[in-house]
Amino acid sequence: MITGLDDCSVRVVDRERVATVVAAMPSDDDIAGLADVFGLLADPGRLRVLVALLEGETCVCDLAAVARTSESAVSHHLRLLRAHRVVQVRRAGRMAYYRLADAHVRLLLDVALTHIGHAPAASHPEHAPAGGSDARG
Repeated sequence: MITGLDDCSVRVVDRERVATVVAAMPSDDDIAGLADVFGLLADPGRLRVLVALLEGETCVCDLAAVARTSESAVSHHLRLLRAHRVVQVRRAGRMAYYRLADAHVRLLLDVALTHIGHAPAASHPEHAPAGGSDARG
């Protein structure tokens, strides 16, 4: 009988390995913060805004045009992103210009964009078209 790759037929805990991983594990607060950031990135509208900011500092009206949404929606996204230190703002008179907060945010976006470019979404079973069949026939 062949078992699935995720099945573990023999329950053995490598205590040294578990201790090493537990010691390297971030704090619960850090894990919660990471989950918040990834939650923010799970919204396509916010991602459009962030990807637009990869090109540099941009005002709300230009971000709305690029993201194909309202300035109000973009402002809401930016408020959340600022609260989580993902973007920063620079004011010049009555204008506000937004940019990615730091190189870490740019790196996170660049790596994610590179990652999705390596495996087409349609090739993953979780992304198969409704009805259970996929493009391969």
